[in-house]
Amino acid sequence: MIAHLVLFSPKASLSAEEREETITALERACLDMPQIKRLRVGRRRLLGYAYDALAPVHFEYAVIMEFESEADLDAYLHHPAHVALGHHFNHSAEVALAMDFAIGDASQIHAIAGLDAPD
Repeated sequence: MIAHLVLFSPKASLSAEEREETITALERACLDMPQIKRLRVGRRRLLGYAYDALAPVHFEYAVIMEFESEADLDAYLHHPAHVALGHHFNHSAEVALAMDFAIGDASQIHAIAGLDAPD
């Protein structure tokens, strides 16, 4: 599986209409694409733990998408709905980070880490 992780904070200067346009573009890009196996969105919670202060940048939102393969991620990234989302996103984000990860469950930790499984 491939996880596509996007962390971002919108510009404070965005109008309510601009925020709504960006949210609508995200919905269009994500909800009807069969390549996305799982989608999660979230808003950051600061709970008072030490790791809250360790983050070099405060990202307000997270979007986590899971794909079966890199080919599925590539199809999503090149889909016209994602291209439209990118236009809104580049205009509306104050700060953003997008990264892709090979992911698996606990039984795959050694393989993902590039280590041989224990005997």
